[in-house]
Amino acid sequence: MDRLVLVFFVSLGVVLGGSILGSLGATLTRQSPIKVMLDVSQDIKLWAVVTAIGGTFSSLKIIEGGVFEGRILVVIKQLLLLMIAFLGAQLGIWILTVLTGGK
Repeated sequence: MDRLVLVFFVSLGVVLGGSILGSLGATLTRQSPIKVMLDVSQDIKLWAVVTAIGGTFSSLKIIEGGVFEGRILVVIKQLLLLMIAFLGAQLGIWILTVLTGGK
């Protein structure tokens, strides 16, 4: 349970932090910070999930080992971690969209 909470908030933080800091960079280059913030949040969603679970290769190896060795519980646990990380990243995008008055 502790790992699920950590994964959720890490992916949420990567999206929010990366997007907000990216919008500061957009301000310095005289671009629309809100547009850049929303664009960056979409672009880094996958990286937020990868960062939160600690890298893709280890997770894929665990899933592969679980499938071929018949350890279904391990596969379910890894898929749950991926889903929670995705939900954290998606929540970050939703928060940014609502705060900026986006679609």
